[in-house]
Amino acid sequence: MPSKYRPQIFGWFGDLDKGPYSVPLHDRRLSYANNNYCAFIRKIPSDQVFYLCIYIIAVILLCSAVVILSILTYLCDPILETNMFLAALSGVILCFIAMYFVIPEIYHNLFSHRGSPIIFNRKTSKVYVNESDFFNFKFLRHPVVFLQPKKRRIKEYDWDDLHGVIIHNMSRNALSSTVLMVCQPGTHQVIDHIMLDPARAGAGSTFVWGWINSFMVYYKSANIDDGEYKSDQEAEFKAHRIDGQGWPEWMVEAFNATSLEELAEIKQRHNITQ
Repeated sequence: MPSKYRPQIFGWFGDLDKGPYSVPLHDRRLSYANNNYCAFIRKIPSDQVFYLCIYIIAVILLCSAVVILSILTYLCDPILETNMFLAALSGVILCFIAMYFVIPEIYHNLFSHRGSPIIFNRKTSKVYVNESDFFNFKFLRHPVVFLQPKKRRIKEYDWDDLHGVIIHNMSRNALSSTVLMVCQPGTHQVIDHIMLDPARAGAGSTFVWGWINSFMVYYKSANIDDGEYKSDQEAEFKAHRIDGQGWPEWMVEAFNATSLEELAEIKQRHNITQ
């Protein structure tokens, strides 16, 4: 049965329902939680180093192959020159196509060293994202964006408009990922995507989703001290994961807002009109 969300995301495996969950979570992606909000990171340093090296090696190999083909074209026998030229030209085109997809991967691994935490405020039902602009699901990009490696996407979402799905990440290890489908209010029409929990094996892909549901609605079933920092270590968490990452001041205050009225007061004080 296909996903109820349209357009359906590539690699879709199944939709996830919101509801009561009671799942244990001892997970390195849970960075911090208190009575008001929780923060999950999407990038683990070891994974970033590994994938960054893989992509850089891929770029080097591609460029080397194109250079070798070009040299062979120059030195080859005239009879084979046309074929070698076509091979070199095909290599150049393939290299540009590969770079188009590889450079965004390099950018968002290189400039997401704080883990790109996603924040869930249970009392205002708001979700906050601050991540590399390349940490998304776009295929078509304006060439100018490749000259802006540090560009970031900073947004506030309503929890009610976010819906989870599981996708295959097409790896040989049969890993899956949890993606948040951002829908128009009250519909299944998808207008954006947010990576929530990358690269999980088997049933582990639903643990983070279940814990967040428990936190947002059924608070007592979520252990807020299971994270990287205990609930009384908010200052340490912010110093490590939030400071220096371009989070707007009003948004950092909004993490701890205890009502929509308090959130509105914070926005008014900072002249936020959205």
